[in-house]
Amino acid sequence: MTLPNASLGFATRAIHHGYDPLAHDGALNPPLYLTSTYAFDSVETGAARFAGTEPGFIYGRVGNPTVAVLESRLADLEGGEAALATSSGMGAITAVLWTLLSAGDEVVADLTLYGCTFGLLEHHMPRFGVTCRFVDLTDLDAAAAAIGTKTRLVVTETPSNPNMRLVDIAGLAAICRTAGALLVVDNTYCTPYLQRPLVLGADVVVHSATKYLGGHGDLLAGAVIASKDLVERFRFVGIKELNGACISAFDAFLVLRGLKTLALRMERHSATALALAHDLEAHPAVARVYHPLLDSHPQKTLAERQMRLGGGMIALELKGGLEAGRAFMNGVRLATRAVSLGDAETLIQHPATMTHSTYTPEERARHGFTDGLVRLSVGLEDIDDLRADLIGTLDRLG
Repeated sequence: MTLPNASLGFATRAIHHGYDPLAHDGALNPPLYLTSTYAFDSVETGAARFAGTEPGFIYGRVGNPTVAVLESRLADLEGGEAALATSSGMGAITAVLWTLLSAGDEVVADLTLYGCTFGLLEHHMPRFGVTCRFVDLTDLDAAAAAIGTKTRLVVTETPSNPNMRLVDIAGLAAICRTAGALLVVDNTYCTPYLQRPLVLGADVVVHSATKYLGGHGDLLAGAVIASKDLVERFRFVGIKELNGACISAFDAFLVLRGLKTLALRMERHSATALALAHDLEAHPAVARVYHPLLDSHPQKTLAERQMRLGGGMIALELKGGLEAGRAFMNGVRLATRAVSLGDAETLIQHPATMTHSTYTPEERARHGFTDGLVRLSVGLEDIDDLRADLIGTLDRLG
């Protein structure tokens, strides 16, 4: 059974793409291949597979039939030629960076990135002779000025973690093409259901599939989506020879399960988050709320142009600053104090001391977020219960 993918919607492809039950004894879900290695019918077959002249699996670090279904499906949903699934989001990022960069190369990165991505670029890549320049990529003129002859990669997130800044993907992609640099976009916050950077001109998309793609807080996984040639390099250099960050077949199976409900979940996450963002913005204890579709967001027009629905993430600052933020996070009863995002549960955390603790206080100020910022990953609970918890906590704190 081969489905005409070009005519199918996102949710249908997220459930069916790349797998035919009738080709697997009728198994509705892709079988879980628990094997580290694969047998060859001859020495010649093994040699041909290792040489890349014959298709087939050779070793679990570079391929697995269950993983292959996931990779095919992710590539289709993002609008890319191929995908590589990894053991974590940082495994995906390091596979890209270590494969494409050499000593003497430069990276231009946005001011605000996930803490571990920032830490890798700021504190570790220089040890290998790679220079990173942090630039406000929301300013396309500044981006164009920063990209030089040694710039190999431009790295960004949009919306940014944790303060919800947006980068114009199409505009930045055009600048990168002119300069001969590759644009890498972390699409974890949006997923391909809300935003497709490759369609907008980016060269590489990375994900922490631990988050919305998995959706249930029970796995670690990452993904890279790009051209077939780039993905083959990431697979056979980045994963096979450099970082070994291969995904397990079981985690790939769980991400495939998560993709089946991705469209439904992103609709619910996004609708609830926007409603709560309006409620929080109206509360007298709140100084500012960050969500792409609030009228107060300076880049709302860009959000409406390049992404859908606004997403399920909110950041906010209270008028009482850091101490008020701590009291708020300690006072909630339904929201869970935990890092990560994209789970069924609503998660609340303090970036400055948790996910972005790799930034010094001076770096946080320079890179655009305060010590008092609170980040919310809005879950799938009933909105009335979440509203009672969040607004009720603010009311109790006075």
